[in-house]
Amino acid sequence: MPRLAAATLLLACLLPGQQRQVSITFDDLPRGGDAGRSHTLTETLEVNRRILDAMGSRPVTGFVNAGGGGARDLGAEGLQTVLRLWHERGAVLGNHTFSHPDLNLTPPDKYIADIVRGEPAIEQAAGRRPVFFRHPFLHAGATAEARRAVEDFLAGRGYTVAPVTLDNSDWMYAVLYQAALRNDPPLAARLLRDYLAYMEAIFAFFEGRSVEVVGREFPQVLLLHVSRLNADALPGLLAMMKRRGYTVVSLEAALRDETYRLSDSYTGPGGFSWIHRWSKTKGLAPKGEPDPPAWVNAAYENRRAR
Repeated sequence: MPRLAAATLLLACLLPGQQRQVSITFDDLPRGGDAGRSHTLTETLEVNRRILDAMGSRPVTGFVNAGGGGARDLGAEGLQTVLRLWHERGAVLGNHTFSHPDLNLTPPDKYIADIVRGEPAIEQAAGRRPVFFRHPFLHAGATAEARRAVEDFLAGRGYTVAPVTLDNSDWMYAVLYQAALRNDPPLAARLLRDYLAYMEAIFAFFEGRSVEVVGREFPQVLLLHVSRLNADALPGLLAMMKRRGYTVVSLEAALRDETYRLSDSYTGPGGFSWIHRWSKTKGLAPKGEPDPPAWVNAAYENRRAR
């Protein structure tokens, strides 16, 4: 590589490290990612309060399933208690559909109806209809027809799709962690330590992949779930982000970056980081982010089998 080109690439890799930005978003409000049993309003409020306390004055966006499992546990008034807490703390509430359907398996008309059905609870808590939408499972259309139907609806309804660039498997850790807290505290401690290391590896991978795919780093969008794991881990995650040079910005601010207007022609069943979608659109060789370690995968599969 010519010396000037090498120097340019080095600057592209290093300079953003001093001014990195990330938008932190949470899916499956009022609670998700650690399914397996019902949660009381008291338990759910504790998890949500601790997440919001850790976030402090930093901007945050929460994506709501008004009819998902966590919401069904609480009932309509319990759900409003949680959503009002987020709104009163200054968070933005987005729509994640009513019941978390999979667009790969759901006809577009039924999927769109589920989006609309999710709006009233959010509007009741926030005083306005949501403007951000996130696809469950990050499945945006397995066919061109399904993708176009949902995209046209969202645009006509005034929604902005909330992409994810820092995708990860926090839900896998969360299920194991929730069970370990009850039955095996040493395992819970190990899972928490490993999760923090895994998440730093996720950040490192996507920082490098951003330069490979886009040519530079840009404001990232992190997906987390409202789980006991993240309530416990968030102070450590925020410290890791600070150590890596990140400041936390709003989703609206992150999406102002021109990167989020790159062409995305991917249609298919996959649900993954938008960096991968842009990579596929550009015809680049695939490169996947780190998986959780083998022992976590094995423990998760064993638990799911039981």
